[in-house]
Formats: sequence, structure tokens, C-alpha cells
Amino acid sequence: MTEGYDYVIVGGGSAGCVLANRLSADPDNRVLLLEAGGSGRNPLYRVPLIAGKLSRNHFGDWNYETEPEAEVNGRRVDWPRAKMLGGCSMVAGMLYVRGHPSDFDTWAQLGNRGWSYREVLPYFKRAEDHEEGASAYHGGSGELFVRSPRSDNPILSAYIEAGRQAGYPLTDDFNGETQEGFGRYHCNIKNGRRWSAARAFLDPALPRPNLTVLTGAQATEILFDGRRARGVAYRRGGRDEQAAADGEVILSGGTVNSPQLLMLSGIGPADALAAHGIQVRADLPGVGRNLQDHLDVSICHASRRPVTVYRLLALDRFVLETGRALLFGTGPATVFPQEAGGFVRSTPDLEAPNLQAHMLPLLVDRMKLRPPFAYLFDRNPAEGHGYAVRTSLLRPYSRGVIELRSNDPFAKPMIRPSYLSDRRDVDLFRRAVDIGRDILSQQALKPFDAGEIEPGPEVRSDVDIEAWIRRAVTTEFHPVGTCRMGQGTDAVVDEELRVIGVDGLRVADASIMPVITGGNTNAPTMMIGEKAADLVLGRAPLVSEGPALESAEELRREIL
Repeated sequence: MTEGYDYVIVGGGSAGCVLANRLSADPDNRVLLLEAGGSGRNPLYRVPLIAGKLSRNHFGDWNYETEPEAEVNGRRVDWPRAKMLGGCSMVAGMLYVRGHPSDFDTWAQLGNRGWSYREVLPYFKRAEDHEEGASAYHGGSGELFVRSPRSDNPILSAYIEAGRQAGYPLTDDFNGETQEGFGRYHCNIKNGRRWSAARAFLDPALPRPNLTVLTGAQATEILFDGRRARGVAYRRGGRDEQAAADGEVILSGGTVNSPQLLMLSGIGPADALAAHGIQVRADLPGVGRNLQDHLDVSICHASRRPVTVYRLLALDRFVLETGRALLFGTGPATVFPQEAGGFVRSTPDLEAPNLQAHMLPLLVDRMKLRPPFAYLFDRNPAEGHGYAVRTSLLRPYSRGVIELRSNDPFAKPMIRPSYLSDRRDVDLFRRAVDIGRDILSQQALKPFDAGEIEPGPEVRSDVDIEAWIRRAVTTEFHPVGTCRMGQGTDAVVDEELRVIGVDGLRVADASIMPVITGGNTNAPTMMIGEKAADLVLGRAPLVSEGPALESAEELRREIL
């Protein structure tokens, strides 16, 4: 082993950046962060308007796709996962959504002490720098800037009012006292630019002499001395290298890469490892299992008014507004278009919302750049404009798996999400379509509504709606759960994120979630990094705070 460190972190994504900052804050800790991708310094990643449009490339994405999925008409579903410092916080929508408080109470009830809502809220707050300052639910002195809503697009206000007219409550903070209802999202945007985990946590730590960050360094195996992890083998610039860890190795590679590296290192289902010629170090059948993801369908309408971002997609306008955003931090490109949304229950007897409904002020099939000055040739100002409600299942019942394709560390693993394999998910989507259509039919949206495009007014029967769901459903890019935290034979890490059956090895990323959170997953992933740092350093947990919540037992029964 060529170099020694106290802590080796594998993966510079949302959780890995937090860990690198917190562990290296003590100058006596020698910390190495290994990132397979690049630095993520392309300035285009910082423009909110083009969030997600830079995925699926060869310089900043793993370019994963699923195996053919039987229940979605045999399709292979694109699975973009960022490959750069900052991870998916560099390409995801910048919505700051923690999830419902009962999500974390459910984690605790599954045997994970220290992970209830009252116990994780202080970690959310420690990381946060909310522009409105500290409060009972928000932090005001952390690194992660959180901005209040900015967009003045009238269709977003009309959508929120339509939610009220449909009988749902309003909320002014999805991360506050009440998640349920319609309102506007807070975003990770600072000075008109994306505020990623890399910018918030890693950049301030880079000058520290005790922190080493290596990009283009893909981990290939965890190295052991007996049952204790002692380092990581990696390839960088065509050379095979090793890094020793005197303290611990921490995997933060994400829901795909963390279980893959465990299995390549002999930790996982014994039969599957043996089939690939891998010596079994710890027989953990849960590695790669418990895969969960948020899916959505988009109900699309044409617009009578030119209130969507369609005009900005003409190349001349796109270049102009992108440059304006980068140089001055102003203009429409500095606002994430999907600032309005809602969290609703499919039936009133549920304890927590199980559906999320975003307003997308753009037709899904018209998200590509247009020729320069194309808008000058539109026959009327509203031509090409439209909007969609993207309705997703917050707690799907279907479970999938990540499996090795071979023992080659550079071979992409097999991703089998088993979308819609549980019939209850199909039934929930049918209910979600009914809810979405009801909201879109409200009086508040009448001035904009030029008719339904997808699924189309002719798609009304249960059979036709189900066929459309299977054809149209897609991922929201929120996979979690493949290194499940908990107890029992299918657990991979314990409540302190230590990999079961070995020593000196932890996992700290979205893969440890026993149950997916009810909302976008980037904020809880960074919280996991915050809490993991205290666990690694042996610090006492932050003092619990926040309201005492009702038992999450009903929610736990629903989702398991």
C-alpha cells in the first residue's frame, strides 16, 4: 500500500462530500476521498434551468440502464447516475425535500435506534443555511444554502390554487410542520446558481492539507486483513493503486456502486458471489436487494397562453439566458421550473401522503433545444406551449435488486428494479391519474387549458389507463435501499452504518435507507452523511428536537 490515511471515503457524491468535510475538520485526521468521475467544474452544471439535461454523457455519467423490465412492456429504462464530485446533487432537480417525519420514525421502528425524526432533524438543521434564518425546522448557519421560491410564472400559482379547489390543503413549507398539501418548493440555489454538495461542503474543505481528493480513481476492491477492512484498491490513469486506512473505509458510492463494490470484495449473497468466482468474506444476502425507486407518469395539457419555458429552448434564447445566469446570476435560467407541487394521500385514511404531484411548465416531449429564432415562426404565441403534472408514488411496494454481471469491477452491474411488479403500485397509479386529472380540471387552470394531450381524452377505461401507465411510467432517479440498515438476515449495515460481519467498514449513502423517503432523496442523503460523520468520530448524537409525532406503526404496516 503506497499511502496511509485514517479514513478512506469511496465516492464523492452527496453524502461523500459531507463526510469529507466533517472528517477532515480535525487536522489530525488524514482523509482520502476517491471519486471515479471528474471534478464537475463544467459551469453549465450550475445553471438551474438545464438541470438534468447534462446527464447521459460520457464525461459525467455512469450511463446505466435497467435490464428489460417485464411490467413496463419489456423496456430498458435509462438510469442516469452522476459520475463526478457532488454526485447527483450536480444534475438532479434542486428541490430541497426531506421527506415526511413518519418516514424516519418508521426507520427507527424497524430497529434503527437514533434515526427517528426527532433524532435526525438536528442533522438536517446543522447542514442547512436557510435564507430566512434559523427556526424550529430550519438551520441558518450550515453550508447547504436553501432558497425560498422565486418563480413568478402564473401557471405555478394557478396550479397551487387548483389543488386548493380540488379540496387539498395549502402548505408554505414542505419541510416544516405539515408536508401535506400544495405549495412551492425550497431549492438549493444560491446567487442564481446550483448549490450542490460539492460547492457547499467540499470546496471549503479543499485547502485543508489533511484532505486528499483524487478524481478519476475508481475503486475496484476493499482490502482486508482478516475480517478488518484495511484499505481500498483503485485504478487511476491506467495504473492500479492502493490506499491504506488505519481507521475506517466508508462507502458512499450510491445505490448502485456501493453494493457492487461490496460484492466484488466478497460481501454479499454467497451463492451469487461463488457463481462469479469471488471468495466469500461475509454471506450477506441483503446486499443489492431492497431496491426502491420513485416512478412517475406525466399528464400533459396544451396551453392557451405562452407561459411555459418552451420559448427559452430556442438555441439563441438558450445561449443568451445561460450566459446571463452564469455571468450575473440573473434571468429565467436561474430558476428551477418545477417550483410548485403537492403531497397528497390517495385515500383519506392514510397517515401520510403517498403521492407527489409536480407542476412541469413544459411538455415532456418538447424538452429538446429548438433551432435559433424558431419562435419567430410559430403561428401563434402559445404554439408548442404546454404543461404537465408529474405524479409519482412516494412509497412503492415493488422491490428490485442490483446484481453483478461478472467479477470485472469495470463491468456495469445488472439493474433489475422490478417496476410495477407489485399489483398495488399499478392500482395506485390509476388513482394518481384520477387525482391528477381532477386537479387539472379545476377552474384556476381553465385560462391556460387547451386540452389534454397525454394520456389523451380517449383514454378513460381502467384497461386503457393501465396500458398507458405501463407505456409511459418512468423513474424520477431516486433509487435507494440496496445496503439496507436494520436487523434480520436481509440487513447489510447496523444502526451505526457498520457493515455486518466485518470490521472497519461502513456504508453512508442512499443505499442504507430501509424504506424510501416520501419526497426527493438528495436532502436525506446529505443528512445521512452528516449523521455518519458523528458515528465515525464517536461523537454523542445531537440533541433530539422537534415535535413528538404519532406512532408510525400504521405507515410501517402499509409499506412492508
